[in-house]
Amino acid sequence: MKKYDYILVGSGLFAGVFAWYAKQHHKTCLVLEKRDHIGGNLYCEDIAGIHVHKYGAHIFHTSNKRVWDFVNSLAEFNRYTNSPMAYYKGEMYNMPFNMNTFHKLWGVCTPKEAMEKIQEQRAGIQGEPRNLEEQAISLVGRDIYERLIKGYTEKQWGRDCKDLPSFIIRRLPVRYIYDNNYFNDRYQGIPIGGYNVLIDQLFQGCEIRTKTDFLDNREYYVSLGEKIVYTGTIDGYFHYQFGNLEYRSLRFETELLDEPNYQGNAVVNYTEREIPYTRIIEHKHFEFGTQEKTVITREYPEEWKPGMEPYYPVNDEKNAELYAKYAKLAQKESNVIFGGRLAEYKYYDMDKVIESAMVCAEAEFAEEG
Repeated sequence: MKKYDYILVGSGLFAGVFAWYAKQHHKTCLVLEKRDHIGGNLYCEDIAGIHVHKYGAHIFHTSNKRVWDFVNSLAEFNRYTNSPMAYYKGEMYNMPFNMNTFHKLWGVCTPKEAMEKIQEQRAGIQGEPRNLEEQAISLVGRDIYERLIKGYTEKQWGRDCKDLPSFIIRRLPVRYIYDNNYFNDRYQGIPIGGYNVLIDQLFQGCEIRTKTDFLDNREYYVSLGEKIVYTGTIDGYFHYQFGNLEYRSLRFETELLDEPNYQGNAVVNYTEREIPYTRIIEHKHFEFGTQEKTVITREYPEEWKPGMEPYYPVNDEKNAELYAKYAKLAQKESNVIFGGRLAEYKYYDMDKVIESAMVCAEAEFAEEG
């Protein structure tokens, strides 16, 4: 008998949900986390009584009632609605693209007028869009593309829009109604007290070791557990034997300001190419804060290099082929469960990570009832 039933590598949402299920089945878990805190990118830091989303804005949204009920059984969620603004050359525009945006741009008042304007502007795109630029213009026309998409997207990905695949922007939200709610999902909100409340509940009862890298002492940690739940980078697990998968990274610049309200909104996107950051987050607005001070974070996209924090997988053909090789190796690891954003090399919304972990855990514990 080994000391633990499960060794959980990483402490983000996938590992947390699996840990919660394991606890319900009276299993013992050891959590190994490289950072000095648990929670992965959900972690919130308390600055002047404000819950600061340390690794970028996280707004929970889902249409899956089961997932929504699950997270609300662990933490109470507020009624926050994501309604970001976009700043371009001294002008503010509503997001997602809706009748408020169209009226500001063109003075149109009706959906019919807005549709006609977009139709007129996308006339130059013939056939199937070949890249992100053509895809965006075909969806929203040239004005919106030039002002609100092009610069932001090129900063985010570090590439010209003509060199990016069209599927990145295929689901661009466009609404012919006066509605600034960014998400179409039925449920939306943020845990009251920040995400640490949720994370602490998920990992309750686990033994946790922070500042600990599983890959630095793999054989020892494998010897401690019956099974591994691995949520780190899949190429890292296999010693990068086929080469590195590529990511985009982020750098955050956080500032405490001696004023109660800096920008009047939680998220403002900066869509000019010349402004180096993609957005400014003002954290207190996520929880309708009334503190005398405020905390803002500027978010700078960066080209990822080994040793940096990986955030977004680069889902192009080359990386898809490379991931497929690693996924084939992963299938042969009978005693390891690979799950989450890094282990599956995919961009996951939070609710989809939870759903995936639920399915995985339920299959794992199915025989025990």
